[in-house]
Amino acid sequence: MATNTLPRLEVCLSPALLHLYDTKGAVVVIIDVFRATSTIAAALHNGAKSVIPVAAVQECIELGSQIEDSITAGERDGKVAEGLQYGNSPSEYPKEFIDGKTLVLTTTNGTRLLHMVKDADIIITGSFLNLSAVCDFLIASGKNVLLGCAAWKDRFNLEDTLFAGAVVNRIKEHYTINCDSARAANYLYVHSAETSFIEFLKDSSHYKRLSAYGLASDMEYCATPDLHPVVPILKGRELVIYQ
Repeated sequence: MATNTLPRLEVCLSPALLHLYDTKGAVVVIIDVFRATSTIAAALHNGAKSVIPVAAVQECIELGSQIEDSITAGERDGKVAEGLQYGNSPSEYPKEFIDGKTLVLTTTNGTRLLHMVKDADIIITGSFLNLSAVCDFLIASGKNVLLGCAAWKDRFNLEDTLFAGAVVNRIKEHYTINCDSARAANYLYVHSAETSFIEFLKDSSHYKRLSAYGLASDMEYCATPDLHPVVPILKGRELVIYQ
């Protein structure tokens, strides 16, 4: 197959840069490793009926009051947001707790980025927990791909870029890549391959921020590849497992 017939693969390193990318007709992967997209994968794989991502805490509270068997959850700056029932830790949603329920979720970075994407053909969420499933989905789609890093309040972060690099490294033969941020993410991943993901990320600002809240085990969980091999896909306002 000629190179110019391959779909395009790009990486957006921050929501502040999203306007620079053409997402029309593309698959956009929302990436918020610590911790929104990890929590979404865990909740759905453990039996949640759906996850409804919302941008604002008040909207989360109001929506939760309207939906039967729902749980309101989320964080601001790494802590459970006031007025919500639960936090943004994937370990909070084992099967015996989340099975059959709807999770209404709001987070500092990931849910915000998801709502910023307006014209994509498909929106899915990605994390180390569903790395292989995401890669397989993207290759099968045959569409242009934008890997969108939620970052930290619009600032570049290591963990989302590292995951983007892992995806690029695995699927690059199926795409045309003329994107320096995709190349940089891949270089970061290749460098990190000398150690485990979590060991590499222990020097990141977000790891240090969250570990100060006693969440080190949370991040180790989030850095475990393929623990929850599902593809959360946005259908209307809900994220459900792609079938």
